[in-house]
Amino acid sequence: MVTRQDCITLDQQDALAACRDKFALPEGEIYLDGNSLGAMPRHLPARMQEVMVKEWGNGLIRSWNDASWIDLPKRVAGQVARLIGAGKDEVMVADSTSVNLYKALVAAVRLNPARKVILSERGNFPTDLYIAQGVAEIFNLEIRYVDSTPEAVLAGLDDSVAVVMLTHVNYRTGQIYPMQEITAKAHAVGALALWDLAHSAGAVEVDLNAAKADMAVGCGYKYLNGGPGAPAFVFVAERHHKDMRQPLSGWHGHVRPFEFVLGYEPAPGIESMQCGTPPLLSMLSLESALEIFDGVEMSALRKKSVALTELFIKLVDEKLSPYQFGLASPRDSAVRGSQVSLTHEQGYAIVQALIARGITGDFRMPNILRFGFTPLYVSFTNVYDTVQAIAEIMESGEWNQDKFLTKKAVT
Repeated sequence: MVTRQDCITLDQQDALAACRDKFALPEGEIYLDGNSLGAMPRHLPARMQEVMVKEWGNGLIRSWNDASWIDLPKRVAGQVARLIGAGKDEVMVADSTSVNLYKALVAAVRLNPARKVILSERGNFPTDLYIAQGVAEIFNLEIRYVDSTPEAVLAGLDDSVAVVMLTHVNYRTGQIYPMQEITAKAHAVGALALWDLAHSAGAVEVDLNAAKADMAVGCGYKYLNGGPGAPAFVFVAERHHKDMRQPLSGWHGHVRPFEFVLGYEPAPGIESMQCGTPPLLSMLSLESALEIFDGVEMSALRKKSVALTELFIKLVDEKLSPYQFGLASPRDSAVRGSQVSLTHEQGYAIVQALIARGITGDFRMPNILRFGFTPLYVSFTNVYDTVQAIAEIMESGEWNQDKFLTKKAVT
């Protein structure tokens, strides 16, 4: 049996323990929802105050040059590129994940015009499927939905597929799809591979170029801690830069945006994946937040992530077996991201009861309790205390109150 003292000892041995102090978490808070919204870096308010007062307040429009605002999207992209195994000239930070997915998916379809199928899995994140449905309608394509297993995806790839579009880590279960294997099979049948890294970047080791991925997108507000609605990123492998054409031909993607000419001429390479004026305040926040990763190797993050999720599952087995919980995530850590999902028919109410105790996870329909383990600020003691709290909530029936059973707008 794992004891709380065992977890205290693990925290004392944790090479990343000092990172927790870099975040402004409320006193006593156990935050296991970084897979939905990352915690705020402690230094960020001071940086944003500088931006507001000095760069915007005093610098005004001059800061486009004087504070290098014009270079910001590419500068932040370089920070992201290191975390996802990409070259600095293959990533652009811009827009939202949904908008970048639209741009990348259209570009992929245009690169493969003879093909008529977009392949994805039924359990993919809804916005990804909605974007695909919109693209399919415009280009008169078919979406082929397969079951949410790597085997089903591989079996669904054939010479009719233009692009396979998958989320690397499934948002419900935390299952990791084998990027290299699926990408290789896609290429073998003449298809392209587009990956959503929303639940990977900043928590799971990703090497897009080693996997020979064609395109990828991801968000800045989950494990990258950029703040609510932080800008997203888009990756396009360099080999596609010459021929890619994204559909949103805005002025910041123009080769000479400040010449204000009549016709659109795309900027070379990844620069053309920009569209309109970047959201500077939120992008400056993301840039500052990414400083947290300076000097931190993704291998160390992954090692701790695995240890945290392994401990959580072990404690669930030990403490929650009488209470009809199921495990929706893989037991094999090699194919599990930095989250663990449980199932229970009263999942929503249980999560709300936890939140009332200062322990934040989240709920996903129909019955999933989802817990994200951000290695930079989650401790082993946090894991123990969370499972112990769930056991107490179940034993006492604490969850069975109207205030916990009544669903809120955001779950």
